[in-house]
Amino acid sequence: MGSLEFQLVLLRRMADFQPELVEEAVRELGTTATGMREANRRWQAMTRGGRGSGGPVRRFTTVLGPAPLRRDVIVGGMACEARQWPVSLWPDLRFEVVTAPNGALVQEWLVRAPRVPAPPLHSVDDLRPWSFVIDDVARALPSTPLEGTAPSRWRLLLTDSAGGRHLADFTWGLLQEVTPVTPAD
Repeated sequence: MGSLEFQLVLLRRMADFQPELVEEAVRELGTTATGMREANRRWQAMTRGGRGSGGPVRRFTTVLGPAPLRRDVIVGGMACEARQWPVSLWPDLRFEVVTAPNGALVQEWLVRAPRVPAPPLHSVDDLRPWSFVIDDVARALPSTPLEGTAPSRWRLLLTDSAGGRHLADFTWGLLQEVTPVTPAD
């Protein structure tokens, strides 16, 4: 398994929200939906198989190679290490893995590449699938983090300038869709 197959694993989770974008990306990577399912099967076998030494970092370095960028980050008051890898489908983003001092996985998601600005984001109307990561949206718009609907999924509750509320759904940290929240009757 390599970088191409890993990107297929990311796409597999995104297909629930954006099947057309996923289909186009799979073609761009030169494979098929069957290839995507097979890559996901291999990834699941790797993550559920023997835990071996090295933990999650070893799994990612085996698949993606040594991380070109490593940095210290603070998560909830705990000193952690973040590693980032480029992903060809999203050249302005990096896949980031954050680990605790004991090597435990804290976070795995897509983030904006260093020194790459986010697209302009002034209101909920500017949000487009696959254009923003969680941090872009949380920094630019009033938001409240919510629990995601599955592993590798996150949600933000957004409030627009008129007081309207919207749910922003993210898979692997990348925006998938924004839906208005309708008040209960």
